[in-house]
Amino acid sequence: MRMEADMANTADGDPRHHTQKMQKALQQIKDHLREDIDKVDEPQLRAMFETSAEVLGGLIKAFRDYEEKNESAWRKAS
Repeated sequence: MRMEADMANTADGDPRHHTQKMQKALQQIKDHLREDIDKVDEPQLRAMFETSAEVLGGLIKAFRDYEEKNESAWRKAS
């Protein structure tokens, strides 16, 4: 039991653990929005779903960039 708690604490301290969880959650919402675009008839709601999915895609990319340190803002200053 103690070992599991230690592993959980280690995972909680790892930023990648959190970024990956957020990416997964955002991706699930993005996928759901895309699936529902064809299920609604109202053009404004379809546009809202499409726009929301695009925004979530940008957030997913931002989390990935942070994780991979692809952007200068995410790199540590020397």
